[in-house]
Amino acid sequence: MPSHGSLTKAGKVRGQTPKIPPKQKKNPAPRLRNRREYIRRIIMAQQVSTGRFRR
Repeated sequence: MPSHGSLTKAGKVRGQTPKIPPKQKKNPAPRLRNRREYIRRIIMAQQVSTGRFRR
C-alpha cells in the first residue's frame, strides 16, 4: 500500500508552529459545576422547604 509522503517529513508542520500559552479557563470543570448546581437546586431547596439548615 503506498504511503502519503515520506516518514522523514512526519510532524514537520506541527514542529514549526510556535508554542502559545493556553488561555485561562472561564468556567469550572463540568463535574464541579454540576455538583454546585445540584447543591444549590436540590439540597438547599429541600432545606429551605423543610426549614432545616444542615451541612
